[in-house]
Amino acid sequence: MNGIVEDLRRKKCQACLPGTAPLPAGQVQSLLGVLAGWTLEGGCIAKTFQFADYHQTMAFVNASAWISHREDHHPDLLVGYNRCRVSYVTHAIGGLSENDFICAAKLDALFEH
Repeated sequence: MNGIVEDLRRKKCQACLPGTAPLPAGQVQSLLGVLAGWTLEGGCIAKTFQFADYHQTMAFVNASAWISHREDHHPDLLVGYNRCRVSYVTHAIGGLSENDFICAAKLDALFEH
């Protein structure tokens, strides 16, 4: 696994204070380059996770809610029968922060165990 991804998974989200600048475009592209399947869409990073059935989809939704609670950083979820679209943006700064990539990496880790 990529060392950057490992680093993201070990980190904890930090509160973004008013006035904190969003990540520069170059850093966003670098981080997207190490996260499989995540794309930049309308200022958010997003990924659709596919599942065999509704039960697996809801298990993922519950696991992502647990991660979100622990990190105090919450995605938008669009849930269907066998899929869940996850998108992250840091609303407090009006753009992307490292927190978005930390949580994305942690959600990806759900599929490695």
